Amino acid sequence: MSVSAQQTEELKDIQAQIKQKQQQIKKQLAEAKQLQQQLKAAELNIARTVEKIENTRNELRNNQRQHKELVNQQKSLQSQVKQQQQALASQLKSMYMVGENDFAKMLFNLEDASKMERTFSYYRYLTEARKKQIDAFRNLVTELREVSEQLLAKQHELEILEKELTQQQVQLQQQQDLRQITLTKIEKQIDSEAAKIEQLQINEQALLKAIEEAERNAKQGPLNLTGLAGLKGKLLLPTQGKMRNMFGRIRQGQIRWKGVLFNGNTGAPVRAVHAGRVLYADWLRGFGLVTVLSHGDGYMSLYGHNQALLKKVGDTVQSGETIALVGQSGGQSSPNLYFEIRHKGTPINPSQWLKK
Repeated sequence: MSVSAQQTEELKDIQAQIKQKQQQIKKQLAEAKQLQQQLKAAELNIARTVEKIENTRNELRNNQRQHKELVNQQKSLQSQVKQQQQALASQLKSMYMVGENDFAKMLFNLEDASKMERTFSYYRYLTEARKKQIDAFRNLVTELREVSEQLLAKQHELEILEKELTQQQVQLQQQQDLRQITLTKIEKQIDSEAAKIEQLQINEQALLKAIEEAERNAKQGPLNLTGLAGLKGKLLLPTQGKMRNMFGRIRQGQIRWKGVLFNGNTGAPVRAVHAGRVLYADWLRGFGLVTVLSHGDGYMSLYGHNQALLKKVGDTVQSGETIALVGQSGGQSSPNLYFEIRHKGTPINPSQWLKK
């Protein structure tokens, strides 16, 4: 075989191998896409359960606060009832000591009408005062009984809420186990460098599409947001935890990081770095549960990998307000927050804009 013919055969073999590899990657990505849908469903279920747990915990806190107030009110009423009992007992004792015929004796011994009138007024005053004390005592007893009934009801509510919380936590663990199984399958499916790069490119396109949607929403929003100009180095940190400045670094192949990562604890609050309006709040492939805020004048901030989103599209938020909870959605192996700042769609280095 001539050199030229041999080279032609080798080229054909290489082309065949490339085609086979491309088909293999295509098949991997198709299967991974199905698994991504399963991951999305699992992470959305987790988010819903976490929101339920958060609501239940808030209800528990309110219930416990009300329970404490009722206990204090009950103690105060019990003390007042005891004081009234003692006062009435003292009056009854005095009446007994004086005797039932005292009024009649005084009446027959009176020598003039003016003394008689004063005596009548005196006894009428005593009778009215005693009646007021008895009425007050009855009211206190009634109020005490009502408070005691409310306490029993609150205790019952507390037991139900604690039971709900336990059930929700068991459900959350089951959902997290299912997510981990799906995540392991995805990692096995996307095992080659080429497939990983292709996957990241797909994720990047999904993010760009989401940002374009957010920009369209921004144009329809209010015009009273003034942007971030002049706030460089002054923005609040979006969450607690060590920041990893990945901005501009190679991620895989030619794909570079567009934001930074904050190491965090699951369920920790994610806060708005500045006042804004929610433009996007949904699950996004590769980024998990994402919230995008508009700050006006083309400035946006993006918060990804959340466990749950606490705000919906159209909500206005204040600087420092909690908008989400730190998580590891989007297939993350550990909890963190992915954070970006963009101006008119272009990523800018967040580390230069956040407070040190």
